[in-house]
Amino acid sequence: MVFLEVTMDDEVTVPYDVITSQNQTHQEIVFLDLYLKNTSENASKEYGYYISLATINPISNITLHQDISCIVFSVTFSYTTMKPCQGEILVGTVTEIHENGIVLQSGPLKTIFLSKNRMEDYEFNLSNEPMFLKVKGSSYIKEGTKVRFRVLDVKWIRREEAFNIEATILGDYLGPI
Repeated sequence: MVFLEVTMDDEVTVPYDVITSQNQTHQEIVFLDLYLKNTSENASKEYGYYISLATINPISNITLHQDISCIVFSVTFSYTTMKPCQGEILVGTVTEIHENGIVLQSGPLKTIFLSKNRMEDYEFNLSNEPMFLKVKGSSYIKEGTKVRFRVLDVKWIRREEAFNIEATILGDYLGPI
């Protein structure tokens, strides 16, 4: 996965009573507001998944709004993000097994689909628990198995604010670990 450090500008609005009643400095209040705002947004198409608030530059502008009893801080900050890329090799954990393939999770990536067509020599088996068994060998893939895979395709789903990943284990050194 590609890790990026992204610089952003934002305005943080803080009511007067929050500043006067809290035992926190205005820098701490601004940090908490930015952290909560950006971690509530799961991801963006441009930057990927928001991982952590890296730095906050000194507050450049403070505006007092007496009519609505608040202070607006203009802030520039940087955030560490992670964006999945086509062709990279990742390791994920199997979370679901279906007849047509498996669903993996790797870090913040929750919807990685590995189709049975991309699992050469594996067949679906519904014995005690659903799994894919290797036809020639003793290898298997079931829920909880770690799988090394290659990212085939990355699609942004706007309404879910998440990436859907299509994966494959066709290739050398790919498959269950």
